[in-house]
Amino acid sequence: MAENKTCSSASNCNRASCEGCPSQGGAQKSLLEECNPFSSVKKVIGVVSGKGGVGKSFVTASLAGAMRRKGYEVGILDADITGPSIPKMYGVHGPAEGSDMGLFPIAAADGTKIMSLNLLMEDEEAPVVWRGPVIASTVKQFWHDVYWGDLDYLFVDMPPGTGDVPLTVFQSLPVDGILIVTSPQDLVQLIVKKAVNMANMMKIPVLGLVENYSFLKCPDCGKEIRLFGDSKVDAAALQMGIPVLGKMPLDPKYAGLADQGKFHEIENPYLKEAEDKVENL
Repeated sequence: MAENKTCSSASNCNRASCEGCPSQGGAQKSLLEECNPFSSVKKVIGVVSGKGGVGKSFVTASLAGAMRRKGYEVGILDADITGPSIPKMYGVHGPAEGSDMGLFPIAAADGTKIMSLNLLMEDEEAPVVWRGPVIASTVKQFWHDVYWGDLDYLFVDMPPGTGDVPLTVFQSLPVDGILIVTSPQDLVQLIVKKAVNMANMMKIPVLGLVENYSFLKCPDCGKEIRLFGDSKVDAAALQMGIPVLGKMPLDPKYAGLADQGKFHEIENPYLKEAEDKVENL
């Protein structure tokens, strides 16, 4: 048996051969997955966060709804496999069906096409106890095996952090840019930097930051109450050279409509700059 070669520039390289290795002058193989052969997606926008509970799905659905109201064809790929919330927010249920063309996403009341693991499960409340590689494979299947049709925008709602799924999305999907969602606390710089640094490593453009829970508006006097203190997002954005594209309040009305599965009725004026950024990509 021939002896396996290793890269002279990396003592811990575990490649079987040096073919295609950048250090040997070879071209690195692309990890991009092919889109569904019967579909055409013009722009792919990722919505990410460095930690959970900051309203990432809310921002995803808000931007999708805004693009739909402007007349664009829009889809949402729910990549938060173990904690999907998009179907609940839109009031859509499975089971999703398919044909030789692929698996059909479920259309919400406003026409937004949605694919989520919850639309494939018999029991929507059953936990998804899967290891990382299986979850990552499912995300790639949602891109390749789902018949999205002709979309102007596909928004990818990603799980928090910088683990398997964000890595899979950045490597496997032709992401045109990401929006980072955060909150006003002191943690903001740390969690935003992690997301920005990962995007830079993967050469994915960062479109900007969106801050959620910026304030609560008093229903009686209209005063803005900053529950989490003064915002830190502007300083973080300035330090990293990326724009702030919106600051959203904590609004019980929004939460109520999402809980009722009527998110398509929500208009979110606080994300106007983010909408413009996405539309002008």
